[in-house]
Amino acid sequence: MKGRNKITPEFSMSSMTDIVFLLLIFFMIASTLAKNLDTIDVKLPQAKGKTENRNTIAVTINNSNQYFIDSKQVSKRNIESKLIERLKDVKTPAIVLRAEQKVPIDQVVFIMNFANKNGVKVVLAVDSQ
Repeated sequence: MKGRNKITPEFSMSSMTDIVFLLLIFFMIASTLAKNLDTIDVKLPQAKGKTENRNTIAVTINNSNQYFIDSKQVSKRNIESKLIERLKDVKTPAIVLRAEQKVPIDQVVFIMNFANKNGVKVVLAVDSQ
């Protein structure tokens, strides 16, 4: 009499490829969601280092002297009140200042003075070299 329950030494790769495929999809989706998608495209100055903090407000100044809070355009005279409104509920308020390369320094200093008066930390955003 022969035994009916023979163990076959073959290995099925189909379950392994399913797992690898699911991991690939997960990392592709996670990497696109990790980017800060609500920013204005400006050409930043270059420096070594990285600027990335998800608990901050991005203030962008472009070469046309237009101000943006995250992705919404704000006039220069209203930017202080809008920033105060956005930062009032934050425990450690911080601003990422994204000024384009040719922006006059007085525009940058305007935002830095506001931050200094209100005890807000300012980080200057740059492109990595």
